Amino acid sequence: MNIIVANEREKTVTEIIFSGVTVADLLQQLHLNLEAFLVVRNREVITEDEALHEDDTLELLSVISGG
Repeated sequence: MNIIVANEREKTVTEIIFSGVTVADLLQQLHLNLEAFLVVRNREVITEDEALHEDDTLELLSVISGG
């Protein structure tokens, strides 16, 4: 399936061919750490076990922590 991914950290928008099912599968395919990103669809944060669908548009937001 095709998914559009906007990566806030890299300031890129890419259409990818996605062979998985969930957000966790997507981040694994992109070689990204689950704990380093929030995934947003339709202005709503979605969890790692959320199913993705053909033509979804997602935003990857970097998680920032500090003390």
